[in-house]
Amino acid sequence: MLNFQQNRGFTLIELLVGLAIVSILIVSALPSYSAWIQNTKIRNAAESVQNGLQLARSEAVSRNTNVQFAFGTDTQWTVSVVAPVQTIQSRAAEQGSLGVLVTRTPDSGTLTFNSLGRVITNANGSASFTQVDLDMSDITLPANLRRPLRVTISGAGRVRMCDPSVTDASDTRAC
Repeated sequence: MLNFQQNRGFTLIELLVGLAIVSILIVSALPSYSAWIQNTKIRNAAESVQNGLQLARSEAVSRNTNVQFAFGTDTQWTVSVVAPVQTIQSRAAEQGSLGVLVTRTPDSGTLTFNSLGRVITNANGSASFTQVDLDMSDITLPANLRRPLRVTISGAGRVRMCDPSVTDASDTRAC
């Protein structure tokens, strides 16, 4: 009777081939992973702005007074009652979404809702912003992998997030 010894484990060549395959997979997945991280930061910032604006509108209606949404630096914002000044909620820029570039149109940092939830002129007489564009400030990705987002505010106070790169008007993501 022959007694064959069972081989256990891997040979050095099998191990090196396995490591080469794993390395190739990791290197090919890095651009997609970077795109996913950057797009997630943009989405988090856009959702934060949208939620803050919706909070300001609902507080204006429920308190029956003017409530403002004010941007600070980067993605920092504060929701407060206009008179007497009372902070309702604020979000620091460090709470995620670092590196996101915020562009407001017009370039006013404040938006005010009245007791009916409509957008009105700010207390200092400046026009309220009606659009917020969010993108990465460090743009290292090709355009086809980037997903900038836009938050729009209608005169009636409707807050909506959309994708400015979608051109088909029948698509619900389009601006």
